[in-house]
Amino acid sequence: MEKFEGYIFTALCSTNFLVSCLLFSRITREQREPYMDEIFHVPQAQKYCHGKFNEWDPMITTLPGLYLISVGVIKPIVWLADLTGEVVCSTAMLRFVNLLFNCGNLYLLYLLICKLHLREKTRTTSRRVLSALSLSTFPVLYFFNFLYYTDAGSTFFILFTYLMTLYGCHKASAILGICSVLFRQTNIIWVAFCAGTLVAAKMDEAWRVEHTKKRDEKSPPSQVPLSFSGAKKIILFTIEFLTSPSHMKAVLLVAWPYAMVGVGFLAFVVLNDGIVVGDRMSHEACLNFPQLFYFFSFTFFFSAPVSLCYHRVLRFLQALKKQPLFFLFVTGISLLLVWKFTAVHKYLLADNRHFPFYVWNKIFQRHELVRFLLIPAYIYAGWNFLDSFKSRSLFWSLAFLACLLAATVPQKLLEFRYFIIPYLMYRLHMPLPSLPRLIMEFLLYTVVNASTIYIFITKTFHWPNSTATQRFMW
Repeated sequence: MEKFEGYIFTALCSTNFLVSCLLFSRITREQREPYMDEIFHVPQAQKYCHGKFNEWDPMITTLPGLYLISVGVIKPIVWLADLTGEVVCSTAMLRFVNLLFNCGNLYLLYLLICKLHLREKTRTTSRRVLSALSLSTFPVLYFFNFLYYTDAGSTFFILFTYLMTLYGCHKASAILGICSVLFRQTNIIWVAFCAGTLVAAKMDEAWRVEHTKKRDEKSPPSQVPLSFSGAKKIILFTIEFLTSPSHMKAVLLVAWPYAMVGVGFLAFVVLNDGIVVGDRMSHEACLNFPQLFYFFSFTFFFSAPVSLCYHRVLRFLQALKKQPLFFLFVTGISLLLVWKFTAVHKYLLADNRHFPFYVWNKIFQRHELVRFLLIPAYIYAGWNFLDSFKSRSLFWSLAFLACLLAATVPQKLLEFRYFIIPYLMYRLHMPLPSLPRLIMEFLLYTVVNASTIYIFITKTFHWPNSTATQRFMW
């Protein structure tokens, strides 16, 4: 990092922490007691603070990573400051741990951007710094920095895991991957993605070697051919690669630490008789394929300032004209998936404190045909998503899409928090946007954050049979 850029980024980190502390203070004053899922997380962390590691709330579905880290951070502070009484492991102090993760996420995002966009290093200081700041304020993630949820820590360890993978520190990456799984079991998918990037690199190399020998190859080997013949080529090549002992040996030589994590996770699943550790009835896996469409729509909205442009829309229309049968096939498959595989969780219909409740109520429940009428928008959002990866290699893109499917489709509940990590991965790998577009993105995130926090603080309400104050949130 250049000296001048280092000064700018340091000042930015300090300003970000100061603003976050002010917002944290206001939110904590308004909502002193645990709220929503905090009613499970806070008491459990307090049990760990008092050394009661053998007590567990059966309603908690994640592993104890958040509580262990919280105790590891808070206990030394308590000892150094000689704190006693209720302040030790209070709700506010536990929430403050996520502000530390927020600072860490900003730094990791900056390092990832620098690593992923090395070729764009000339005259991009402001773009790299603003990209990191913008992504650290990504609304769904930023809001949960002020509550005692697992999202900030989960994101921190996944970003750290991926950064170590990019630097070739695979043992350290695997250890950090274990930490991420302790925050949320589904993070094993993104640990697998880190391993998948290594496999993809080997496959890309073999693909290039094979296709540079063919003089009739018309499309660049780095692009995903959007055609039936292209899909057939990829499938046959993948089967050939995965059944080659020499290729598998080369992959295992670098990816074995991730394989060990995978084996350990499988052992946990067998011993635990499933992935969820607590309330299993409310977190059953299913094939909810429209979750992928919701994610594409979600991604299109939040990335519109940096991804939407006239030329991309024009390319989409040209693609429609050039391959009408392919897009007709995609539309037919989408209709089938929406018709047969739409799952609606009971929480989505019952809990009016979450924004997804209103998205579902105001859009999808207006008429039973709405979910089908939205398919053209899904297709464009999905095409826009894939088009952003043109600069990425063929098998890297396929590895990412496979992990995206695994992270979204089995989820029955429409919950925007589940989209945080795949969105950040998508946005990090886009070509570095221009400064005006980054400013627009940051302004969009700032407006959404300000609105969300304002609504949470001021627009309270009460349920008919309860005196507890309820608030709207992500």
